[in-house]
Amino acid sequence: MCKKVFCLLILVMGVWMSSHAQQPTREDLQKKEQDLRKELTELNNMLVQTQKNKKLSLNQLAIIKKKINQREDLVNTINKQVHQLDETIFNNERDIYRLGKELDTLKIKYAKSIVFAYKNRSSYEYLNFLFSAGNFNDAIKRITYLKSYRQNRETQATTINKSEELLKDKTVSLSNNKKEMSKTLTKQSEQLKDLQADKKEQDQVVAQLKGKEREIGNQIREKEKQRQKMQSAMLAIIRRATEEANRQAAAAKAKAIEDNKKKEVTAAPKANDNASSSTAANPPAANTRPKLGNEAVTGVVSANGTTDRAYTALESTPEGRETSIKFEINKGRLPWPVDAGVVTIHFGTETIPGTKLAQKTDGIEIALPRGSSIKSVADGIVSYVGDIGGEQVVFIKHGKYFTSYSHLSSINVSTNQEVKAGTLLGKSGTGLDGEGALLFMVNNEKGTWLNPESWLKPRR
Repeated sequence: MCKKVFCLLILVMGVWMSSHAQQPTREDLQKKEQDLRKELTELNNMLVQTQKNKKLSLNQLAIIKKKINQREDLVNTINKQVHQLDETIFNNERDIYRLGKELDTLKIKYAKSIVFAYKNRSSYEYLNFLFSAGNFNDAIKRITYLKSYRQNRETQATTINKSEELLKDKTVSLSNNKKEMSKTLTKQSEQLKDLQADKKEQDQVVAQLKGKEREIGNQIREKEKQRQKMQSAMLAIIRRATEEANRQAAAAKAKAIEDNKKKEVTAAPKANDNASSSTAANPPAANTRPKLGNEAVTGVVSANGTTDRAYTALESTPEGRETSIKFEINKGRLPWPVDAGVVTIHFGTETIPGTKLAQKTDGIEIALPRGSSIKSVADGIVSYVGDIGGEQVVFIKHGKYFTSYSHLSSINVSTNQEVKAGTLLGKSGTGLDGEGALLFMVNNEKGTWLNPESWLKPRR
């Protein structure tokens, strides 16, 4: 029973220590607050630009929703700061109370020692105390006692001075904490007001969208046509790339077989040589052909942690395999294709608030200023550059993975060009709604669309 109780106590202490160790510091919270305020400023600037567009845009609603999420996060961050300050104030008040009590006790003891020293201040009393010793050793002990008594009074005085200084510092610190608490509570109140204003603005936009459902429906249908054209183009590019990889792999296999035959002919024993000794010295090489590029290779750790990974035709070369693996192991850590922007349309199907409409996206649509730099998220080879359904597009192959970048106004790369992560691909243009935008997608060799946000690193 005692052993179970002990184990339970250890577990509780471990959980408590773990939870406290994960608590953000005040500096962490202040840094997060600064970042959130900066993001909110960028969102406000983007919202102003969006509101200038006379054409109805869903970006406005998406930006407001993003603002609300960031504002709620900011309020939560400020709440944590308030909690930390409240705890600090409580601890300082407790320390001030404890130091006050200790200081009172020290002063009382010091006063008693001063009174005692005053009453016994004459030299006669001092000498009488020494000469009344029974022997020399006893006299030495009495001298030592008197010295230690004097030193103790000095120590008491020093301790009192230090305690007074510490009490003064704690009092100043408490005053500063209360001032900071007042400022933080003011910030909290301001952000709560702004949050309510953001929610009212969202309700107004939703009401406007509800009254223009037909116009929104036309936009969604145009986007759906564009999505299908982009989908067909991507699938065709993947199919052609796979066919080319299969041809190259077949040619490499045929060449390897031909090379093996030539080696066998060259290594064949002469007619006059001893057959038995030749066979012993040169065993048949039929089962020693090298591993070919398009064969399955095992024993390689894949992105999901498995150690048995079969490579596809698009990974028939060492470069293709390396690029694929690098792309996989960086899942969730790939850099964003833009330096700034807001995801206004997420992967999959989304319903339009205030309407019965829904739209489907194979990637993510990012609202950003027109003319922004668009960069590759990983190393790869440009597999297509051109116009698809009136959109300027760049497709990049990363082994068996593909990324696509559309809504471009200009393109800086060409087909078959090797690119690195961060390579400038071009500049952003506008979407169908006339807003600055980038459509970013991720596919694999099967033509399956993957959620880009699960591959890109968190923005904060």
